[in-house]
Amino acid sequence: MKLRELVEQSARQLQAAQVAFGHGTDNALDEAAWLVLWQLGLPLDTPLDGPETPAALTDAQQSACADLIAKRIRTRKPAAYLTRQAWLQGFAFYVDERVIVPRSLIAELLVDGGIDYFLHEGTRQVLDLCTGNGSLAIIAAHVYPDTRVCASDLSQDALDVAALNVADHGLQARITLVQSDGLQAPAVQSPGGFDLMLCNPPYVNAHSMARLPPEFQAEPALALDGNADGGRDGMDFVRRLLRDAPQHLHPQGVLVLEIGHERAFFEAAFPALAAVWLPTSAGEDQVLLLTREALVS
Repeated sequence: MKLRELVEQSARQLQAAQVAFGHGTDNALDEAAWLVLWQLGLPLDTPLDGPETPAALTDAQQSACADLIAKRIRTRKPAAYLTRQAWLQGFAFYVDERVIVPRSLIAELLVDGGIDYFLHEGTRQVLDLCTGNGSLAIIAAHVYPDTRVCASDLSQDALDVAALNVADHGLQARITLVQSDGLQAPAVQSPGGFDLMLCNPPYVNAHSMARLPPEFQAEPALALDGNADGGRDGMDFVRRLLRDAPQHLHPQGVLVLEIGHERAFFEAAFPALAAVWLPTSAGEDQVLLLTREALVS
């Protein structure tokens, strides 16, 4: 069997099993290619056809790939938990079940320069709240080499994973990891105020949490459920963040906040807030930017 045949066969199996996507891929063919290429030890950009494509696969290779596809179907775990690796905007990160699989659209804005217009010339201090595996903090450090980044999370397990990734990227001297519930810990309260706050918080509303596919239920609920304070609209953490953020932002600082498909709930909770909705590959209603002035007023 050739590589393309194996990938297409695997894709049909994933589709027939009705697994859910959204953790790095959004369709069965891409998911199958990812798993097969990883299992074969091939770069993920290996073409399925052409001179660089491996010749016919051995029975042992086919069997190993079939086992991995079967495990993906049986466990309903995101592929990244099986490979222990996730990719975001060309950066590779270690992941396991202690963190959600990184997929924030904020990463896209960092790499594409989508927020550069809103940053002042003296931008030096960056805060990544709810850092998870540290991906946004690491990408920000790469994109803005003159900055220092504080990356915080309530979960010590998540910070342990983030520490592995910070070390893998050689950024221990520029990224500080802090355990904090939002902006409560003194270490995330910059004396001069942060120039840039990034936050991909728990924001899923209660109705959606109850209906998450198994792949999303495999992730830490702490990082998804936005109703920890007893609310229903997914905005519990966001309410506290927007209340506390102004006193920890530089006068010219900005907050970049991801709220996924919850824009309706966000606008219902903060109807008077002057938010700038940022265009991403997923549309213009999932990531917003708030100036300190907007938050104060």
